[in-house]
Amino acid sequence: MPTELLQQVRVIDPISNTDRVTNVLIADGIVQAIGDAIADSSDATEVQDCRGLVLGTGLVDLYSHSGEPGFEERETLQSLLQAASAGGFTRIAILPDTKPAIDHPGSVAWVQNRWQELKGEGRGGADGAGEAWMQASDPTPNSRLPIPHLYCWGALTLAVQGQQMTELGELAATGIVGFADGRSLTSLLLVRRLLEYLHPIAKPIALWASDLALSGNGVMREGQAALRFGLPGIPAIAETTALSALLECVETTGTPLHLMRLSTARGVALVQAAKARGLPITASTTWMHLLLNSEAIGSYDPNLHLAPPLGNPDDQDALIQGVQSGTIDAIAIDHTPYTYEEKTVAFAEAPPGTIGLELALPLLWQALVATGKWTALDLWRSLSSHPALCLQQKAATIAPGQPAELTLFDPQQVWTVDARSLQSLSVNTPWFQQDITGRVVRTWVGKG
Repeated sequence: MPTELLQQVRVIDPISNTDRVTNVLIADGIVQAIGDAIADSSDATEVQDCRGLVLGTGLVDLYSHSGEPGFEERETLQSLLQAASAGGFTRIAILPDTKPAIDHPGSVAWVQNRWQELKGEGRGGADGAGEAWMQASDPTPNSRLPIPHLYCWGALTLAVQGQQMTELGELAATGIVGFADGRSLTSLLLVRRLLEYLHPIAKPIALWASDLALSGNGVMREGQAALRFGLPGIPAIAETTALSALLECVETTGTPLHLMRLSTARGVALVQAAKARGLPITASTTWMHLLLNSEAIGSYDPNLHLAPPLGNPDDQDALIQGVQSGTIDAIAIDHTPYTYEEKTVAFAEAPPGTIGLELALPLLWQALVATGKWTALDLWRSLSSHPALCLQQKAATIAPGQPAELTLFDPQQVWTVDARSLQSLSVNTPWFQQDITGRVVRTWVGKG
């Protein structure tokens, strides 16, 4: 691997609370030096003028969906990893709702072995210490894509059906990142038993607070927008009643819990109150719920059909404030690929979900950082260090001697979102065939 000197790059590191323009020297997958004057006289050093670019710690995605195994026409593990790398993610955790589900040690081993195979396929002469290169199918600014670290959540229930718990102890021994179904659990008795059994295992547990009975046949958040658009609404209490019940279970069992997909203003308030009284919880919302609200559904774009649905404007405002204040710990991508045929239907008939690994950073930067609502550190903290901590992992930092787990981002580059520019096999995004500003131009996954 070449020695690289990045000159006049803006370094963003939430661990050291750094936001400054400086020079960074990288060699052998390790950050060697940081400073305004770095002496490296080697003729082999690649010197890059990085004025206007942002160098941040690698992004971490708490939960997304893989098509493989079972739905390879939507997304393979290879295309998922390419999309993650192209979006600046150096770590990604996939939910267990594959087919077959990741609900037993054999399925975990299959995913881990497949990841190792892909690392081998992409090595291309590298030393294997985290800088294995994967060639993109199409030439892009990120035409050499390193393979991110892949983790998987182990299923809480068999086939993620919410009926019978898995062999939790056996799964815990396989190296899973934690336990989640990615779907709402309707039985509170089952939830309580899971929290009791998992307490001594001490791995992350992620649950989605959603009352399916209250959601009914709704497809968007209940409110004035739903009335105007003539679509059945989902009341906010579909989230908050389920959330209150989960918080009571945590209070009873004392088991730490991550709350997925927070989407309502009242939900933010409940989490804030629970944290204030010392409950061991963390929470996340998705990038789409920060960017858009129910008013956007007037386009009837089926790619805006999400679960949970986009909130009303006051929900969006509360989520933005909640992430900035730390009430909501992290932003998740919840990348959910579907084929063109699956999504090209009426809004109410479309399966909920959208892709986002390649789009989240540029769109969030433009909406929140470029407008002055957040600092760059606010955004990077919620996409990098805090998600890592939610997964009970050590967060990356940019310091001499540390692995080069980095994302180089150009906040001014304009590009068109289309099938050629995206690494994901699926294109189910409301920004398809639109120009957006901001793009990751390089990702280093680091050693390890």
